[in-house]
Amino acid sequence: MKSIYVEWISERLGLKSWQVENCAGMFEEGSSIPFISRYRKEKTGGMDDASVAEVKHWVDVFAEMEKRKETILATIEAAGALTDSLKEAILGCVSSQQLEDLYLPFRPRRRTRATVAREKGLEPLAELLWNHRTRDPEAEARRFVGKDVPGVEDALAGARDIIAERLSENAPIREALRGLYRSRRICTRSTKEAERNPDSQKYRSYFEWSYPVQKVQAHSLLAVLRARGEGFLSVSIDADPDRCSSKVYYEYCRQMGYPSESVAAQIREAADDAVRRLLDPSISGEVLREAKEKADIESIAIFEDNLRQLLLSPPLGQKRVMAVDPGFRNGCKIACLDEQGALLHHEVIFPHPPQNNKLRAMSSVLEMVGRFHIEAIAVGNGTASRETVDFLHRTGLPESCSVWTVSEDGASVYSASQIARQEFPDEDVTVRGAVSIGRRLMDPLAELVKIDPKSLGIGQYQHDVDQTLLKEKLDNTVEYCVNAVGVNLNTASSYLLSYVAGIGPSLASNIVSYRDSNGPFASRSELRKVPRLGAKAFEQCAGFLRVKGGENPLDDSAVHPEAYHIVEKMARSLDVTVSQLVGNEALCQKLRAEDFVEGDFGLPTIRDILAELRKPGLDPREQASAFAFADDVRELSDLKPGMELPGIVTNITAFGAFVDIGLHENGLIHVSKMGPRGATDPSKVVKLHQQVRVSVLGVDLDRRRISLALI
Repeated sequence: MKSIYVEWISERLGLKSWQVENCAGMFEEGSSIPFISRYRKEKTGGMDDASVAEVKHWVDVFAEMEKRKETILATIEAAGALTDSLKEAILGCVSSQQLEDLYLPFRPRRRTRATVAREKGLEPLAELLWNHRTRDPEAEARRFVGKDVPGVEDALAGARDIIAERLSENAPIREALRGLYRSRRICTRSTKEAERNPDSQKYRSYFEWSYPVQKVQAHSLLAVLRARGEGFLSVSIDADPDRCSSKVYYEYCRQMGYPSESVAAQIREAADDAVRRLLDPSISGEVLREAKEKADIESIAIFEDNLRQLLLSPPLGQKRVMAVDPGFRNGCKIACLDEQGALLHHEVIFPHPPQNNKLRAMSSVLEMVGRFHIEAIAVGNGTASRETVDFLHRTGLPESCSVWTVSEDGASVYSASQIARQEFPDEDVTVRGAVSIGRRLMDPLAELVKIDPKSLGIGQYQHDVDQTLLKEKLDNTVEYCVNAVGVNLNTASSYLLSYVAGIGPSLASNIVSYRDSNGPFASRSELRKVPRLGAKAFEQCAGFLRVKGGENPLDDSAVHPEAYHIVEKMARSLDVTVSQLVGNEALCQKLRAEDFVEGDFGLPTIRDILAELRKPGLDPREQASAFAFADDVRELSDLKPGMELPGIVTNITAFGAFVDIGLHENGLIHVSKMGPRGATDPSKVVKLHQQVRVSVLGVDLDRRRISLALI
């Protein structure tokens, strides 16, 4: 990677140049983000996965920029306009905006007023004015009067059109104007469409609105831009045209010198035209795009954090589960699952109106609990959820069988997906949805990776942000979570395996096919027998896969096979076997990390190995804990200001957190009601799916909105 890019990334991310260079080199070799952050700490200086992912992002950005530079240089050279200084400037760019500014005068363009003026032969007149080679513009213009140019003013107007285009394509002028526009305010006004369309009312707070460009909040800007896209708002930046014209003229004079009074009048008029006709639409659009890019990054970061918390939600573990997708008229869909999440049985019960077959439903539930040895019941949190939980508590369940409420977000998306059809080709969508609810309780990570994160109800304007960047960041988040927890090689689905470092969908399918044909893997090393799983893929994935009860106890740990010889050396130093050492805190305490440093295995890696040996294969997720909503709150009308209630955080945004208090509508804790620490960042106060206590501030029955405060 070129040094200009390395230095830029280092400065932006606060890293040393060698850290960036080493990461870039490992990416070129095919190493993954989880592998680098976990097993190559000596080369990265202990960078975490987020920092490694950021380096990867910019390495990819600059790789694309290099391709763009090649295209631009070839285009300009083909036009015979490439000079050594221009080539040097292009090659030295690290900003895509700067690069495009340099290319702008040479880009193929549509027919413009300047094009027409050139066709009339007025470019020489524009050159005379641009370079101050005349003190009498009108006298020079008379020489150009002819068939296509009726008079002197027509000649000067055409020359000004050419000058205006030059000014609008001048890189320093454009950058100077960007600075001015960035210091101004974004302004909105409602359109005629907003007046006649009731759908516009959700944006009414933005009908007459303005805010400084540099300070606008992400959710506000994204809402404004969405409203503009729907035709309800006009959006502009309140840059003063006269001030902008003066700025353009000053920048021109700084480059070309101050002209005579008569030429200055022509240049000023061209500058005024350039601003109003060419620069204002272009620069305001660029600055709005800049602001949106910033808003996208902020919104995606919130989405990333929410997704990470959701995927790392506490699992109940391998228990026999009855999953219930609740409903009224169409009944409650039930799916009974074994410890591995396999479907044992399904049926529908009708304990609620209009059927009200409560006795038959109770009998069916108790019969299934006994027949399938059910240990827990997962109830979806959608329609009829509270009523179904109440019904189950009245059925006389064994004390050992607990009832849990589980988020349904995305279950319907999964049930109609290709993945669900492959898993349950003979079942309909209602059964698949119930199975998903049950599996989420057992292991949220393994189930939720099958669903597009945008369908999980945890984002902020996720459909409005840069979709390419969103996918990149969310894929990184899913990959991090899967590899942080580790994957059971003998039970994981191909979809879960595909997120393990170095594997991907094709190899994941090969692993499952091999497992189906040959039985469970006895060791990590057996992975080498999987078709097309080569040495590099094995290096990347092995440390994140777990083989439980296999030949080598280290295969059920995060110790990488490349470091097994170090653990063997540790065991020999204590005169014990590896099996005796693994999980033995007392023995591990006797080992000094410094005694086992060798070659590429420095202190960071040795310390990681010792930490893993103390608690091999430890799941970083917390244990699941039960929760119950307030019994006396069933309808919105039951809420009164001042009431204190238990709730569960369902989504976190820049402006606050949404909380489920057991009603169909979630309440909002505005950021200002989270205490002093929540004044700027709600994610520092609450976490997704956190159990909280809230007080009711107000209820808007007409709009069905609930205002809450965190206790």
